[in-house]
Amino acid sequence: MNKTAPLAVLVFLTLMAGGCSLLRVKHAPEESPGTTPGKINLSDSKAVKEMLYLQYRQWKDTGYALGGLSKQGIDCSGLVYVTYLEKLGIELPRTTELQAHVGKAVERGELRPADLVFFKTGAKLNHVGMYIDDETFLHVSKKQGVTISKLNDHYWGKRYWHSRRVGY
Repeated sequence: MNKTAPLAVLVFLTLMAGGCSLLRVKHAPEESPGTTPGKINLSDSKAVKEMLYLQYRQWKDTGYALGGLSKQGIDCSGLVYVTYLEKLGIELPRTTELQAHVGKAVERGELRPADLVFFKTGAKLNHVGMYIDDETFLHVSKKQGVTISKLNDHYWGKRYWHSRRVGY
Protein backbone atom coordinates (compact mmCIF):
# COMPACT_ATOMS: atom_id res chain seq x y z
CA MET A 1 0.00 0.00 0.00
CA ASN A 2 1.18 3.51 -0.76
CA LYS A 3 2.64 5.07 2.42
CA THR A 4 1.27 8.53 1.58
CA ALA A 5 -2.32 7.32 1.23
CA PRO A 6 -3.07 7.27 5.01
CA LEU A 7 -1.55 10.75 5.34
CA ALA A 8 -3.70 12.07 2.47
CA VAL A 9 -6.82 10.60 4.08
CA LEU A 10 -5.90 12.19 7.43
CA VAL A 11 -5.37 15.61 5.81
CA PHE A 12 -8.68 15.34 3.95
CA LEU A 13 -10.61 14.36 7.10
CA THR A 14 -8.97 17.19 9.07
CA LEU A 15 -10.01 19.76 6.45
CA MET A 16 -13.57 18.44 6.34
CA ALA A 17 -13.88 18.47 10.14
CA GLY A 18 -12.80 22.12 10.16
CA GLY A 19 -15.86 23.23 8.22
CA CYS A 20 -16.48 25.42 5.23
CA SER A 21 -14.36 28.23 6.58
CA LEU A 22 -11.23 26.27 5.67
CA LEU A 23 -12.33 25.67 2.12
CA ARG A 24 -11.59 28.43 -0.36
CA VAL A 25 -12.98 27.33 -3.71
CA LYS A 26 -11.86 29.61 -6.54
CA HIS A 27 -13.10 27.64 -9.55
CA ALA A 28 -16.59 27.97 -10.93
CA PRO A 29 -18.80 24.91 -10.63
CA GLU A 30 -20.15 23.38 -13.80
CA GLU A 31 -23.17 25.23 -15.10
CA SER A 32 -26.52 23.57 -15.22
CA PRO A 33 -27.83 23.06 -18.75
CA GLY A 34 -29.71 26.08 -20.03
CA THR A 35 -28.29 28.67 -17.64
CA THR A 36 -27.09 32.00 -18.88
CA PRO A 37 -25.09 33.81 -16.19
CA GLY A 38 -25.96 37.42 -15.51
CA LYS A 39 -29.16 37.54 -17.56
CA ILE A 40 -31.58 38.10 -14.65
CA ASN A 41 -32.04 41.65 -13.47
CA LEU A 42 -32.10 41.61 -9.67
CA SER A 43 -34.61 44.45 -9.61
CA ASP A 44 -37.11 42.22 -11.46
CA SER A 45 -38.56 40.49 -8.37
CA LYS A 46 -40.81 38.20 -10.38
CA ALA A 47 -37.93 36.89 -12.53
CA VAL A 48 -35.70 36.45 -9.48
CA LYS A 49 -38.41 34.50 -7.61
CA GLU A 50 -38.93 32.26 -10.66
CA MET A 51 -35.17 31.66 -10.83
CA LEU A 52 -35.05 30.73 -7.12
CA TYR A 53 -37.94 28.28 -7.49
CA LEU A 54 -36.26 26.82 -10.59
CA GLN A 55 -33.03 26.45 -8.63
CA TYR A 56 -34.96 24.67 -5.90
CA ARG A 57 -36.53 22.24 -8.39
CA GLN A 58 -33.14 21.53 -9.97
CA TRP A 59 -31.41 20.93 -6.62
CA LYS A 60 -34.19 19.60 -4.33
CA ASP A 61 -32.94 16.01 -4.27
CA THR A 62 -29.44 17.12 -3.25
CA GLY A 63 -28.34 16.34 0.27
CA TYR A 64 -26.13 18.27 2.64
CA ALA A 65 -22.35 17.83 2.37
CA LEU A 66 -19.93 20.09 4.19
CA GLY A 67 -17.84 21.90 1.58
CA GLY A 68 -19.87 20.38 -1.27
CA LEU A 69 -20.58 22.20 -4.52
CA SER A 70 -22.30 19.56 -6.61
CA LYS A 71 -25.52 17.59 -6.83
CA GLN A 72 -23.73 14.81 -4.95
CA GLY A 73 -23.84 17.14 -1.93
CA ILE A 74 -23.75 20.84 -1.10
CA ASP A 75 -23.71 23.06 1.98
CA CYS A 76 -25.61 26.28 2.69
CA SER A 77 -22.93 28.73 1.54
CA GLY A 78 -22.21 26.50 -1.45
CA LEU A 79 -25.81 26.75 -2.66
CA VAL A 80 -25.67 30.54 -2.34
CA TYR A 81 -22.31 30.60 -4.14
CA VAL A 82 -23.50 28.36 -7.01
CA THR A 83 -26.85 30.15 -7.41
CA TYR A 84 -25.34 33.63 -7.56
CA LEU A 85 -22.58 32.53 -9.92
CA GLU A 86 -24.64 30.40 -12.31
CA LYS A 87 -27.94 32.26 -12.32
CA LEU A 88 -26.91 35.87 -11.65
CA GLY A 89 -23.32 36.02 -12.87
CA ILE A 90 -22.12 37.30 -9.48
CA GLU A 91 -19.19 35.61 -7.72
CA LEU A 92 -19.57 35.71 -3.96
CA PRO A 93 -17.13 34.46 -1.35
CA ARG A 94 -17.48 30.73 -0.74
CA THR A 95 -18.08 30.70 3.03
CA THR A 96 -20.95 31.84 5.23
CA GLU A 97 -18.48 33.78 7.34
CA LEU A 98 -17.39 35.88 4.35
CA GLN A 99 -20.83 36.06 2.71
CA ALA A 100 -22.13 37.68 5.91
CA HIS A 101 -20.14 40.82 5.03
CA VAL A 102 -20.87 41.31 1.31
CA GLY A 103 -23.35 43.81 -0.08
CA LYS A 104 -25.32 46.04 2.21
CA ALA A 105 -27.38 45.38 5.32
CA VAL A 106 -31.13 45.08 4.79
CA GLU A 107 -33.89 45.24 7.40
CA ARG A 108 -36.00 42.10 7.62
CA GLY A 109 -39.14 43.98 6.59
CA GLU A 110 -37.39 45.24 3.43
CA LEU A 111 -36.30 41.85 2.04
CA ARG A 112 -36.38 41.22 -1.72
CA PRO A 113 -35.94 37.96 -3.62
CA ALA A 114 -32.31 36.70 -3.54
CA ASP A 115 -31.36 38.76 -0.47
CA LEU A 116 -29.11 36.70 1.78
CA VAL A 117 -30.59 35.76 5.16
CA PHE A 118 -28.30 34.69 7.99
CA PHE A 119 -28.91 32.73 11.15
CA LYS A 120 -26.92 32.02 14.31
CA THR A 121 -27.17 28.26 14.72
CA GLY A 122 -24.52 27.79 17.41
CA ALA A 123 -21.82 29.58 19.36
CA LYS A 124 -19.53 29.79 16.32
CA LEU A 125 -21.84 28.43 13.62
CA ASN A 126 -23.84 30.44 11.13
CA HIS A 127 -26.25 29.49 8.36
CA VAL A 128 -27.22 31.29 5.14
CA GLY A 129 -30.08 31.09 2.68
CA MET A 130 -31.69 33.22 -0.04
CA TYR A 131 -34.97 35.00 0.58
CA ILE A 132 -37.75 34.16 -1.89
CA ASP A 133 -40.93 35.91 -0.75
CA ASP A 134 -43.72 35.70 1.85
CA GLU A 135 -41.23 34.90 4.65
CA THR A 136 -39.73 31.92 2.75
CA PHE A 137 -36.10 31.22 1.93
CA LEU A 138 -34.12 28.68 -0.07
CA HIS A 139 -31.28 26.95 1.75
CA VAL A 140 -29.61 23.63 2.56
CA SER A 141 -30.61 21.84 5.73
CA LYS A 142 -28.38 19.14 7.23
CA LYS A 143 -31.44 16.90 7.62
CA GLN A 144 -33.47 17.74 4.49
CA GLY A 145 -30.82 18.88 2.00
CA VAL A 146 -31.90 21.64 -0.39
CA THR A 147 -35.22 22.94 0.86
CA ILE A 148 -37.50 25.95 1.34
CA SER A 149 -38.36 27.04 4.87
CA LYS A 150 -40.23 29.85 6.63
CA LEU A 151 -38.22 32.62 8.28
CA ASN A 152 -40.68 32.71 11.16
CA ASP A 153 -40.99 28.99 11.87
CA HIS A 154 -40.15 27.62 15.32
CA TYR A 155 -36.50 26.85 14.57
CA TRP A 156 -35.45 29.62 12.16
CA GLY A 157 -37.47 32.41 13.76
CA LYS A 158 -35.44 32.18 16.97
CA ARG A 159 -32.12 32.11 15.11
CA TYR A 160 -32.53 34.92 12.56
CA TRP A 161 -29.43 37.13 12.67
CA HIS A 162 -29.36 39.61 9.76
CA SER A 163 -29.79 40.05 5.99
CA ARG A 164 -27.62 41.39 3.16
CA ARG A 165 -28.40 42.62 -0.35
CA VAL A 166 -25.90 41.93 -3.12
CA GLY A 167 -25.77 43.21 -6.68
CA TYR A 168 -28.41 45.94 -6.65
